Amino acid sequence: MFQLNISVLTLTAILVLVAFRQIGGTKLHIWQIMLLGASTVLLTGQISPYDGLKSINPDVMIFLFGMFVTGEAMHRSGFLLHLSYRLFGRARSLDHLVLLILFGTGILSAFLMNDTLAIIGTPLVLYMARSQGISPKLLLLSLAFGVTTGSVMSPIGNPQNLLIAINGDFANPFVTFVRYLFIPTMANLFLAYLLLRIFYKGEFLNRPLLNQVREPVEDVRLALVSEASFILLIALVVIKITMVLMGYGASFRLTYIALISSLPILIFSQRRMEVVRNIDWHTLVFFASMFVLMASVWQSGVLQSMIDKTDVNVTQVPMILALSVILSQLVSNVPFVALYLPLLHGASIKGMMALAAGSTIAGNLFILGAASNVIIIQNAEKENETLTFLDFARVGIPLTILNLLVYWIFLLS
Repeated sequence: MFQLNISVLTLTAILVLVAFRQIGGTKLHIWQIMLLGASTVLLTGQISPYDGLKSINPDVMIFLFGMFVTGEAMHRSGFLLHLSYRLFGRARSLDHLVLLILFGTGILSAFLMNDTLAIIGTPLVLYMARSQGISPKLLLLSLAFGVTTGSVMSPIGNPQNLLIAINGDFANPFVTFVRYLFIPTMANLFLAYLLLRIFYKGEFLNRPLLNQVREPVEDVRLALVSEASFILLIALVVIKITMVLMGYGASFRLTYIALISSLPILIFSQRRMEVVRNIDWHTLVFFASMFVLMASVWQSGVLQSMIDKTDVNVTQVPMILALSVILSQLVSNVPFVALYLPLLHGASIKGMMALAAGSTIAGNLFILGAASNVIIIQNAEKENETLTFLDFARVGIPLTILNLLVYWIFLLS
């Protein structure tokens, strides 16, 4: 029995290491911890190298690679700072700025996917924090909560919602998601603002008006190519939405959007190799390692046994919300949804919406609850900033409890 549970013990140790990443004077990065976990289950034979390799989702890896290329080129050319001014230049107070980040990135994540906004948004909010003397933690949390919460209300806001939309047999998934989840999502974005204002009240007191300056573009040629990639990205997302509405969206995968939008940079930019060398390879290592570890945990059968032994109705909205938030911390939200969907065969639309809401806002509880959180932290640590487990949890725990309450009220009404 112990042999079967090594995967679960390894996962538990990984969660503890993520929570307490300071070991002596050495700071372990999240990708290093996850790589250690994947190596452990491979070396102890809990999963075979073949099964481990097969568990790595190529669509996710290719999607992230393409988006990292576009984001890195936008950052290196200075186009990202130019975009920052256009998005947030009207903010004259910290309240206004935090609201803009929460609702701006939240609404955009419903169309551009939350991981995309995490990649592009992290350097933007760090620039705003440094140029205006604002706590980087406050703005990083605003970004994290914004992209996670906002992505709830769209079938293409995140990978798990896409799985639900494809398997849920909805006549029109966009209309369905908006009908059930738009209003509570808007309410939860505002709740995130209220909690951030409470936990960071010192930042909001006696703060002078923001004074934002339009930064010059550093590399005009690379900026033009980056802008072309960004416009292409938006256009492809519109095409994707149109195809979904017409019933053909599953054939036009998010992987295609990321790769095609990165092609202007990879083909036409003379700095293509510099851009590729400097993308966030560590996050790609994290994801590959996470897939291996989570596949090993699934093969152990422990989680399936736990669910089977519980004498509860796993198709009820409150239970779906609770299990989604709790178990997404253990196996991540995308694998959890893939495992839970068969249990909801024939469930109501509200049950499917509860799965979308619960598995997504699980990312507001702890860092490992959403891939976008890891992307934000990995990118922030490249610029010597970070969010600790406690930084995230002290706001995330009360926020997630309120999120659950709001979605429960709306889905049962």
